[in-house]
Amino acid sequence: MVISIAVVLFLLGVLGFFMLNSKNITNHFKEKIIITVFFKENAKTTEIKKFEKTIKLKKEIKSTKFIAKKDAAEALKRDIGEDFVEFLGYNPLQDNLEVTLRGDFVNEKIISALKKDWLKKPFISEVNYEYYKPIIKVLNQNVKKMSFWIILISGVILFMVFLLINSAIRLSVYSKRFGIRTMQLVGATKGFIRKPYLIKAVLFGVIGATIALLGLFGLLYYLNNIFPDVHFMADKKILLTLALGIYLLGILITTLSTFFATRRFFNLTSEELHY
Repeated sequence: MVISIAVVLFLLGVLGFFMLNSKNITNHFKEKIIITVFFKENAKTTEIKKFEKTIKLKKEIKSTKFIAKKDAAEALKRDIGEDFVEFLGYNPLQDNLEVTLRGDFVNEKIISALKKDWLKKPFISEVNYEYYKPIIKVLNQNVKKMSFWIILISGVILFMVFLLINSAIRLSVYSKRFGIRTMQLVGATKGFIRKPYLIKAVLFGVIGATIALLGLFGLLYYLNNIFPDVHFMADKKILLTLALGIYLLGILITTLSTFFATRRFFNLTSEELHY
């Protein structure tokens, strides 16, 4: 019974974690999207620095990185394995600023507004993020879909969990039905008879939840080592909420199942006890 409780609580914990943390995970990928601001050939260094300093103050901006055309040429030279500047006789690239937004602000409407505002500057020639447009759309759509399916699957699993645990507890209580009847005959109250079963149910719930959490945190630790940039275990509030939720769920399900199972056997006649 404890293993069954642990397995289903582990599955619920995994789904619950991704539901609670879906925003942070999605924002991590959104913040990889780069908006490139290209500057005109005659743009002054002071203008560029002032522009970078100004946009850094905006709540939408997470980070900026200035790339001089000389550095861009060197990087491209390494990528293609040829010195195209020497071949052309000049450097066709432009000074540019790579801008990343905070995840909450990565959507088509906000980026378009920023682009329109930045292009008003006389020293800016282009603002480019066309490559990332389909990615932005897919990310924003999938967040809603993912949340819906996680909630739906969690609900189905929760229902199945209740049925499985309830059946296991009813079988456990059924095996002691004659002992329950004997206590009733000697005058024991329902509360007195039910108490040890409820205590045992709470214990099963706590042990099952503990095993589930150990497995869950082990999985998150493993994922955190594989994908360190996502910071799976960074939000302590989410982890604490998840742990409390699993403990409460484990205790609640086992306690309710035990309560209803014992109540059923309190009402059986002597003849019905044998079937």
